Amino acid sequence: MKIFYDLHIHSCLSPCGSEDMTPNNIVNMAKIMGYDIIALTDHNTCGNCEATMAVGKSAGLTVIPGMELCTAEEVHIVCLFPNIKSADAFSKYVYSTIPPIKNKPHIFGEQIYMNKVDEVTGIEEKLLITASSVSINSVAKLVGEYNGVCFPAHIDRHSFSIISNLGTINESFGFTTAEIHDNSQKETLENQFHYLKKAKIVYNSDAHYLEKMRLPDKNFAELNECSVEAMLEYLKQ
Repeated sequence: MKIFYDLHIHSCLSPCGSEDMTPNNIVNMAKIMGYDIIALTDHNTCGNCEATMAVGKSAGLTVIPGMELCTAEEVHIVCLFPNIKSADAFSKYVYSTIPPIKNKPHIFGEQIYMNKVDEVTGIEEKLLITASSVSINSVAKLVGEYNGVCFPAHIDRHSFSIISNLGTINESFGFTTAEIHDNSQKETLENQFHYLKKAKIVYNSDAHYLEKMRLPDKNFAELNECSVEAMLEYLKQ
């Protein structure tokens, strides 16, 4: 069956995310747009995943717990997990690897924890957008140890991407999937990096604002069922 997905969405816990990106707003906007599966991927944390998953369950939308990890090389990697237990365990580990820099909300924005009815349950004071100590060379193996799947984010962008920061993408990093933000760049990138011709390419919004959540286009997968497990298995192949 054709399953429409967006595997890279931020909530109000990301300091650069709008305060309108609440669990209910994200899920309901995704439903209106026609998505079947989304992933919540805040910067270096899975802290709002459980609430968003609960909202998704009530609304009939599959929500994958995830994170946009910033590696030691300042490369952004989308990390997805089969359940909240694995996601939370990975989140705690990553949190311990980012420097103890206090957030400045007037510069970066608030980092807001919410429950399933969009009530504020806490404010994160540690700045979440800094680089962790996790190396790009170890991240695929590390995420696998938490039963997750990961892929480099927005490889066609000029900042925080594996190509912009490291100049290449190839088999040595251990990724089977890569994310392109602008699908018109696919052919150009494949001609430049032959690895991409055999990798699975996914298209996601990287939305930090409700208005940046875009309608499904090329972002669909042929899955046997609409489930977290089926999507993660698809990304591994």
